[in-house]
Parts: sequence; C-alpha cells; structure tokens
Amino acid sequence: MVRFPSPIETPAQPGTTVHDFTSALGATTLANALIGFIFAASGPVAVILAVGTQGGLEREALASWIFGSFFINGLLTIAACWIYRTPMVFFWTIPGTVLVGPALTHLPFEEIVGAFYATGLLMLLLGFSGWVRRAMSAIPMPIVMGMVAGVFLQFGTAWVQSVVVDAWLAGTMTLVFLLLSALPSIGKYLPPLISALVAGLLVIVFDERIAVEAAAVDQWFTLPQVITPVFSWQAMFELVLPLVITVLVVQNGQGVAVLHSAGHSAPVNFITAACGLWSVFAAVVGTVSTCLTGPTNALISSSGERSSHFAAGIVVGMLALVFGLFAPVFTQWMLACPPAFIATLAGLAMLKVLQAAFTTAFAGKFQLSALVTFLITVSGISILNIGAPFWGLVCGFGVSWLIERSDYREPV
Repeated sequence: MVRFPSPIETPAQPGTTVHDFTSALGATTLANALIGFIFAASGPVAVILAVGTQGGLEREALASWIFGSFFINGLLTIAACWIYRTPMVFFWTIPGTVLVGPALTHLPFEEIVGAFYATGLLMLLLGFSGWVRRAMSAIPMPIVMGMVAGVFLQFGTAWVQSVVVDAWLAGTMTLVFLLLSALPSIGKYLPPLISALVAGLLVIVFDERIAVEAAAVDQWFTLPQVITPVFSWQAMFELVLPLVITVLVVQNGQGVAVLHSAGHSAPVNFITAACGLWSVFAAVVGTVSTCLTGPTNALISSSGERSSHFAAGIVVGMLALVFGLFAPVFTQWMLACPPAFIATLAGLAMLKVLQAAFTTAFAGKFQLSALVTFLITVSGISILNIGAPFWGLVCGFGVSWLIERSDYREPV
C-alpha cells in the first residue's frame, strides 16, 4: 500500500491491480481515451509551437518542450490514475505557455526555465502545507480570468487574421469547426477541433502546400535538451506568481471541478504537490509547469462506467509516452505546415477557453478590477523589465481593494 505524508490524501484502498485495469478496458473507455489524447495532441501542441516560434526557440528546443509535456507528464498520469483509481490526466498549462510568450521576447530561455523551477518548488510546498483550498478560495477568480483573457486574446486575433490572409485553408478549418459545433449530435462522434485539424491537413495535401524539405524526418526519437536554469529576480517577479495562480486556480480548479461533476473525488493536495514536483522534472528539459487538465479529463469521463474512467486516464498516459518519444517527428511535420494552419488550430482550441475567461471575468463581481487587469495585460507594457500579466494582476488586486472591497464580503 502506498503511504503519503499528511496532508496528502490517502490512495485507493485496496490498491489497484492489473486485473482492475484490464477489466475496466472496453470500447467506450478506449474511444474516450483516444479522443481525449488526440485533443491534447492537436490544438494545445499548436499553442506551444506558436509561442515557441514567435519567441525564437529552435526546433530542437520545441521538440524537447513537447517531450516533457507528454512523456514526463504521461508518467505522472499513469501513476496518479493507478494509485487513486481516479481519472487524473496531467499535461502542461496552456495559459502558462501563453504567459511565457511575451517573456521570451526579452528574457533568455534559461531564466524562464529558472522560473519554471521556482514555480514547481512553490507549488510543492503549497501541496504539503494543505493551504491550497483556502488559497484558491481567497483569490478573486474574475481578476485572474481577466489576466487569462488578456493573454489569450492574441490567439483569437491571430485566428481572424489567418482567415483573412489564407481564406482557403483557415476558412475551411473554421467552417468545419463551426458546423460540427452547431450539430452536437454529429460533433459527439466527430469532435470539432479534431475534424478541423483533419480538414486543414486535407487542404494542405490537396494543394501540395507542405514544405517537403522541412518535413523530411532527420531525427525520429527525442533527444531531450537539458536546460541549465538561470535564476533572476526579473524572471521570478514576471512569471512565478502568474504561473502558480494559473496552474492552481485556473487549470487545477477547472480540472477538479470536471472530476467532481463526473462523480469523482479529487485529491487536491496530492494534485498540487504532484504538479509542483513534476514541474521541476519537466523544467529540466525546458517544459512549462505541469497541471491537471480540464478538457481531457472531461472527455475521458464523459461516458461509460464511472469505475472505468481511471483506465481511460492510464491509456491516455500510455499514448502520451509514445507521442513524447517521437516528438521530433510531430514537431517537424507541424512546423512544415503553413503558418495559418498552426494559427487557426491554436485559435480554435482557445475559443471556448477565451469565452469562459470573459464570462467569468465580467459576469459577476469584481468587474472593474477584472477590466483593469485585462486592459493592462493586453497593453503589453513592461515596467522594470517585468511583463504585463504580472502588473495586470497587481493593479487588478489593488483596484479591488480600493473600489470593490465590498465584493469580498459576498460570494463571487
């Protein structure tokens, strides 16, 4: 039996066996796992490539980042699902990835990786302290989501620009996505985002628009880059607090809510500590912080017997190991596609998240604070060489205490 120090939640009793796993495998379980994995390996990967290429990262660094995102987090996914017999898929923080984008324009990657280490250590301490639940409830979600909306906005505008610049490719992908979103009975079997990806690939192949030389595979297996971290106050101030809040409040909060809605009890302290420890492991190869994913966990627990959902999570973890090992191949193929393909795929993947961010930020309390946070984040200002997301949070909290203090007295 696995034992964890208090306050980490007790694992499943009795322990999971191989028979438990194999007996939970069925057509529905495997289908949900495959759909959940394909979702993670499509739009979210496009976000990494979009941020990384804009920030000047080389192809090898991007492949290493993707290796950590899938292989390292796949190991955690398998272990967590097995130990707790609960569907808990861990990947990387997409909002955190977007936060890194502006920092790449003025900070060396080694300093950003140093912030990844610091973020992981802070989350690890929070997980073992047992303070996470109280901390999550003390932070006004509208202000946090105002920041998230600000950093995600660029993906929405890049998608619109792609439709104008490359209407045949981006327009086809968008049309397929919207049609299947409008027809949920069909979209249940043909997920809109995955179908948009396939439609885009068909257009690229039909028009012979892939860069053949760039797509030629010269390395099949991942040789992860070990990034030596550099710890700077500038990177710490700019990235650590926004990353911690993004992982714990936005990503893990969403993931825990998804599990609860599916009837699963999520071990919050374990999740926090695991995200912290694995963020340190992932930082070794230059990967952004680990989080409990919301969409993938929602997909694998959307149907079938509740007791079999954990097996779908394990299958997702196994598929992630394979994807991570072959990260250079997928990275090379994606980068060989037209820029509009990645921009459209990333933009479509962000639509629902961006919609949820605006709804949470401006539908209830702290509306002015959320607006201030959003505007400062969108402005892209840099003060003391610290980026706009940090200052958006600081000013948003300041406005909330000065003008909207009464909102703290009532549930948000």
